[in-house]
Amino acid sequence: MCGIVGLHLRDPALYPRLGRLLTTMLDGVAERGPDSAGVAVYGDRARCPAGHAAVSVLDLDRPPRALADAVSTYLRGGRDVVARTAADTTVLTAPVEPGVLAEAVRAVAPGALVVGTGRDLVVYKGVGRPADLAGADALADATGWQGLAHTRMATESAVTASGCHPFSVGADQCLVHNGSFANHATIRRELRREGVVFDSENDSEVGARFVAARLAAGEDLEKALRSLAERFDGFYTLLVTSADGFAVVRDAIACKPAIVAETDGWVAMASEFRALAELPGIDDARMYEPAPGRVYAWRRW
Repeated sequence: MCGIVGLHLRDPALYPRLGRLLTTMLDGVAERGPDSAGVAVYGDRARCPAGHAAVSVLDLDRPPRALADAVSTYLRGGRDVVARTAADTTVLTAPVEPGVLAEAVRAVAPGALVVGTGRDLVVYKGVGRPADLAGADALADATGWQGLAHTRMATESAVTASGCHPFSVGADQCLVHNGSFANHATIRRELRREGVVFDSENDSEVGARFVAARLAAGEDLEKALRSLAERFDGFYTLLVTSADGFAVVRDAIACKPAIVAETDGWVAMASEFRALAELPGIDDARMYEPAPGRVYAWRRW
């Protein structure tokens, strides 16, 4: 019963409106998952400046400023590390590679959980009503070219910020999921044998780790989701985003709801139509339900 929304902007004139549009979409699915929520924004240079990496972190054992100072010291100083907190999430930015910043966070705060990394991506997660998360991270003020949000009704793991979607386990990658994977334990064991480390018992994280592994192996986003659809059993709708674009897939019998709308200015996906109803030009949009088992993908360029 979780809710998913995603918005991929084709028209740069709409970039300043990304957050407000995404907030309205999130409001439209909030009743589908009132216990927790997560948001990802691509391309907001106020949140992640050009030439910087962003790392989103949960479960801090110290004030954010102290973490930023410790990370700067670990990076041998001279690095402008900035920390900002919204709801349960602290976002650190620095002019280094995403992997370097994430490694520094894990080294100085081993009890903290990294839940998002990238040069174009900022992730926020929190327990409670979706509207509260959107307000805490000032989502309506976000700018950028792509965003997604998820409202959760927990079925496979506890109601915690770490169990919230999106699952971002590769740089600039996110996955949100409505449904359940029947064979997630089997695939988790296979991935662990390959050296993959998991942060939660959530079945959705297995899907995210699988997709990240396929992307790392050289598959593009569309091919990686085709691989997932061939390998995973269950009932699901998935929305996956990357620095290259946006993709959607449903299970072979399309058990979970999804609707896509497209115009020249944007592509949007949601669990129900009312989340799309206020988008600009919706009256002229091409709307359809994604076909069972088919991957739909849209590239940024």
